[in-house]
Amino acid sequence: MATQTFVLPGEDIPADLLPTSSNPSVALKLGPGLQHIPPETVTSVIAGELCIDPKKNAIWVENNGGRYLPTAGDLIIATTHHSSLDFYHCSITPYTSHAQLPQLAFEGATKKTRPILAPGALVYARISLANKHMEPELECVHPSTGKADGLGELKGGMVFDISLGMARRLMMPKAREQGGVSVLEDLAERVPFEIAVGRNGRVWVDSGGVKSTLIVGRALQETDREDVDIDEQKKLVKKLLKGL
Repeated sequence: MATQTFVLPGEDIPADLLPTSSNPSVALKLGPGLQHIPPETVTSVIAGELCIDPKKNAIWVENNGGRYLPTAGDLIIATTHHSSLDFYHCSITPYTSHAQLPQLAFEGATKKTRPILAPGALVYARISLANKHMEPELECVHPSTGKADGLGELKGGMVFDISLGMARRLMMPKAREQGGVSVLEDLAERVPFEIAVGRNGRVWVDSGGVKSTLIVGRALQETDREDVDIDEQKKLVKKLLKGL
């Protein structure tokens, strides 16, 4: 993250703040909180920090306390609400319309082998289509390979709420160096667990037992809420694991 500037809703982003790639074939990637108005205007739709990643030619607005806005390409954790003939209708957040998950949008799914998701089932999915005039659409396969790549129903475990900023930090390729988050690395040295992080501010954790799963979730939430630095994260993990 090379640059951070505070922006307000409706503010046009100056052209000199937009990242420029040395490779002309690499398109500018607009992340959450920004809207493209043709031909060349980029406007913020929420208040927050304008974050720029020159290496990825990407720009987005970071807002810990704001509402999640569905964005194509985001990985999210959704809850199945009900089903229709060809779709599962899933909740991404309590305040957005239900997203549609095609029943065949799973690895190897056919009409006979498609998964059966009951109301309340959790799914780790990618947003394949996001438009303010339409319901978001989800998929549980990679669009190029047709493989699940870790997407699909999340069985067992528990879900914990975190801020949108924390979710993005956890999803960075190098969460420790880029996001200042080492709590998962510290926990993994002592506790085995599986985790799925949703850009919509939800984290699924399964450590094989209720107590250890709660410890992982609590460590994430406390790190997020108290804005704990890396040194304090080690101390937090040590304290939480004493009772295990």
